[in-house]
Amino acid sequence: MTVQKAPEVKKETPQKESSKEIKETTEEVPQVKTLLAWTAPGRPFKKRTKQYYLTSLLIMLFVEIILFLFSQYMLMLVVLSLVFVAFALASVPPRDFHFRISTEGVTIEDHFFLWQELYDFYFWNRQGVRVLHIRTHAFIPGELTITLGDVSEDHVKSILLPYLPYREYIKPTFMDKAADWLTRNFPLEGTI
Repeated sequence: MTVQKAPEVKKETPQKESSKEIKETTEEVPQVKTLLAWTAPGRPFKKRTKQYYLTSLLIMLFVEIILFLFSQYMLMLVVLSLVFVAFALASVPPRDFHFRISTEGVTIEDHFFLWQELYDFYFWNRQGVRVLHIRTHAFIPGELTITLGDVSEDHVKSILLPYLPYREYIKPTFMDKAADWLTRNFPLEGTI
């Protein structure tokens, strides 16, 4: 019994060519550059007075009495929980977040959004603070709300314009109009 050896196949892989290909591909990949980075509070915050809390409690009590008279106990719990959340947000200041705009997209803390995921941007005034809103293609989150802190609005606009369209005017929704009307006609805090 004779065992035949399989013929040896010589692999002709020139290493010089493969190293050239690797060098060429690394040179073509653009580097990710940070265009702007800053730290600011995570949400707009305004210190509330005692009058805000007292007025909110009185309105809640009035609504709770009406709901009790109509035997809407579950709705009473919903109103109570909403007032609790409003008080918690009004009394606890937000922590500082780190925001970064790069050539690849926008980073908020550990969450990264590519330019392809983002739709357009605009600026809005919330509680006396200028806020950058970036709308997304996806339904969730729908919109990124970024406080500007010490960064100027014009500087952020000049950085974002090559990547996203800017909306100068956003038509207010019914909810925006209703909220503005309520805050104008029934303020929870008096102006001093």
